[in-house]
Amino acid sequence: MRLLMMSDTHLPKRAKALPAPLLDELPHADVVIHAGDWVDTDTLDLLESRSRRVVGVYGNNDGDALRARLPEVAFAELGGLRFGVVHETGPARGREARCAARFPDLDVLVFGHSHIPWDTTAPGGPRLLNPGSPTDRRRQPHRTYLTATAAGGRLTDVVLHRLPPR
Repeated sequence: MRLLMMSDTHLPKRAKALPAPLLDELPHADVVIHAGDWVDTDTLDLLESRSRRVVGVYGNNDGDALRARLPEVAFAELGGLRFGVVHETGPARGREARCAARFPDLDVLVFGHSHIPWDTTAPGGPRLLNPGSPTDRRRQPHRTYLTATAAGGRLTDVVLHRLPPR
C-alpha cells in the first residue's frame, strides 16, 4: 500500500496550488494522509476527487467548514499497521514520550504543525512522522512531503521528498 503524506498546505495563503510533483504522486498513492492546516476546503475537495482514499484531520488554522468535515484525530489500519493522524503534538522536547503516552496502541503517528520534517520512534510507542509542508518551508531549506509503503505490518521505503525552489 503506497502512502502519500503531507501537512500544512495553507492554501491559498502560502501558495496558490499544490506543487506539480506532489500532484503527480496522487495516481500512485493508495492513501493520501494530510495532517491538517489545509486552510481551504478546495484542497480537501481536490484530494478527495483525485485520490483513492484520504485520511485527514483539521489543524489550528482550519475554520468551521473543514472542522465539520474532518476530525481532530483520525485513525486507520493501513497495510497491517495502526496509523493515527493529528495536527499538533506540542514542543519537540519530550514529543516521543508524550505521543507514546497519548497513543499507546499506534504503530505510526503522522503529525504536522511545525513545518519541520520529523522521523523518530518513541521508545515503546509509535513511529512519529512529520512530512513538513509542500507549500510553506518556513525556516526549513526545502518544501517537503513524504511517501512510504505499508504492507505486512511493516512501514518501508519512507522517503522525504524535497521540492525545488519556486
